[in-house]
Amino acid sequence: MCQRWGISVSEGCKAPRLVTQLHFTSWPDFGVPFTPIGMLKFLKKVKSLNPTHAGPIVVHCSAGVGRTGTFVVIDAMIDMMHAEQKIDIFDFVARIRNQRPQMVQTDMQYSFIYQALLEYYLYGDTELDVSSLEKHLQPSQNTAPNLVKIGLEEEFKKLTNVRIMKENMRTGNLPANMKKARVIQIIPYDFNRVILSMKRGQEYTDYINASFIDGYRQKDYFIATQGPLPHTVEDFWRMVWEWKCHTIVMLTEVLEREQEKCFQYWPSEGSVTYGEITIEIKSDLLADAISVRDFLITHSQDKQGRLVRQFHFHGWPEIGIPAEGKGMIDLIAAVQKQQQQTGNHPITVHCSAGAGRTGTFIALSNILERVKAEGLLDVFQAVKSLRLQRPHMVQTLEQYEFCYKVVQDFIDIFSDYANFK
Repeated sequence: MCQRWGISVSEGCKAPRLVTQLHFTSWPDFGVPFTPIGMLKFLKKVKSLNPTHAGPIVVHCSAGVGRTGTFVVIDAMIDMMHAEQKIDIFDFVARIRNQRPQMVQTDMQYSFIYQALLEYYLYGDTELDVSSLEKHLQPSQNTAPNLVKIGLEEEFKKLTNVRIMKENMRTGNLPANMKKARVIQIIPYDFNRVILSMKRGQEYTDYINASFIDGYRQKDYFIATQGPLPHTVEDFWRMVWEWKCHTIVMLTEVLEREQEKCFQYWPSEGSVTYGEITIEIKSDLLADAISVRDFLITHSQDKQGRLVRQFHFHGWPEIGIPAEGKGMIDLIAAVQKQQQQTGNHPITVHCSAGAGRTGTFIALSNILERVKAEGLLDVFQAVKSLRLQRPHMVQTLEQYEFCYKVVQDFIDIFSDYANFK
């Protein structure tokens, strides 16, 4: 979504007028967006920027019927929902088709209208301006002190409406691939799983328990994966190599409560080789609960090496959350800086099973990015979007509440320097 501004002057009247163009950039011709959330946010923005005294809103796509009709119907039905507590999509589409033929062109677009209205009805508008975050989190003087807890608990409970689509996990559920999972409930969906090159004559070698996850600005910006097992380490490094990753974020310890949570996939000194990939450790520095390790990785078929930096965050226990949010803010900032210097290839993020701590880190990266860019946050939709891409992302209420806490800490730290409040 982007905006452009322009000045319009009519012939009869020389008074300039500001015209705002809002451009929705992720809607394929004849198709529909992956989820209606972006469209609903876009519609809210259109309505908020259109002054009350304004004339009609000009809406166009390419031919001005399919996507345009879909947008118009969603807007009108939300208004009808508020005014009459009911909707009649069929009647409204029939009516506007008398005004302009072929409005809402495909059955996919027609069903997208239902999806968008169901989304709006079930979850409403969970977006907050940063200035109203404190109010959202803190109960007023007259109410019970645990009210905020109940509010976030209700929000988190609604996430259970996001169904785990088991029918879309066929590859991960193949017997050969189930052996590659730490937790059998946490496996990637087929539509966004990370695919490796198949080894010649070896079935199932294109599979790894890893999912592409969208970033705030970039599709497939993260790879969410589990901590490698002894027999999947080679696949882990093949993935890092083939998808040109320069950054790894590790959110678990190798051992937690005397149990192996992640195989140590790097050498403590010197180098180690897995399959065709050699990993050499160049440096290992610890600062403020983050170990930063630099590896030189080389492939036997390619003499060009690549530097990969691992950020190993030590402040996150297996049960619970980090003691304070600042460490997470520092980690996200360090990762971002590394990404800018290395070309923004996918960031590999893992904890043990690749959903709880991994999901919370990715959610926070996206939420803080939006706070900085727009001064807005929507923790609920950020987490919901992740759960549509990988099951159980942000696993516990405590992790969900932590997302809010970190945003609050971020605003407190940077409010003097930024135009948040």
